[in-house]
Amino acid sequence: MLGASTDDAAANAAFRAKYSFPFPLLCDIGQTLCRAYGAIADGKQHANRAAVVIGPDGRVVKWWPSVDARTFPETVLAELP
Repeated sequence: MLGASTDDAAANAAFRAKYSFPFPLLCDIGQTLCRAYGAIADGKQHANRAAVVIGPDGRVVKWWPSVDARTFPETVLAELP
């Protein structure tokens, strides 16, 4: 599992530490990754919380364009085999 944010490395490290995330947060300062996966719509500057499950073959298995961080863990776990 990986997370991505448009924040810089220092902000991501502080956020990860604050919430004790057991996974790394990638820095997408240029917004390339977030735009590629639809977390930032054309003409927008800020990312939505989105989620993507990528299979072993590198293909997108499931995509959620907007997620609620409080309830999403249960949602994604129910979707995984």
